[in-house]
Amino acid sequence: MSTTQSERLRGLLEPLVAARDLDLEEIEVTPAGRSRVLRIVVDSDAGVQLDECAALSREASEVLDDTDAMGGAPYTLEVTSPGADRPLTEPRHYRRAVGRLIKARLHEGGDLVARIVATDDTGLDLEVPGVKGRKPTARRVAFDEIAKARVELEFNPRPARPAGDEAPQSSDHLRNSADTENDVNDENKEEA
Repeated sequence: MSTTQSERLRGLLEPLVAARDLDLEEIEVTPAGRSRVLRIVVDSDAGVQLDECAALSREASEVLDDTDAMGGAPYTLEVTSPGADRPLTEPRHYRRAVGRLIKARLHEGGDLVARIVATDDTGLDLEVPGVKGRKPTARRVAFDEIAKARVELEFNPRPARPAGDEAPQSSDHLRNSADTENDVNDENKEEA
């Protein structure tokens, strides 16, 4: 998609998205055979409901039909929320992931797997899992120290602790994605 088309689409769609108290995360046009797919990705602090996506899709379709922003070629319009494994690139993404386990690549090198405890304007307060039965440790990471980050999918996430509770004594509840993946693979082998 050209920059001009992207800017034009953003200009048309952003007011519709903002009117629903949503954030326009991404606009993507991809070829699909003789047609194209226009994917609009929206999010909010409260999440996005299916009904909101459907209503926004109808509104966006009307606006796009009244303009030539997509040209004359046919296209399919998709309005969706970000996937669970989307990159965390903005402070609001981290705020929405509080309580979740993330994997971050740091500019200084190395990867960090930790749970987001809190965020503010400058960075994250994290709980880094302990190893070999040791207690988790607290760590502060500034946003500008993070090269890239994603939420780690957890099949058995730990329940949220009430505010003020101390960190658990054991790190059994903190599992990285490799452990979870191995468990799933073991289950699949048993079923086979």
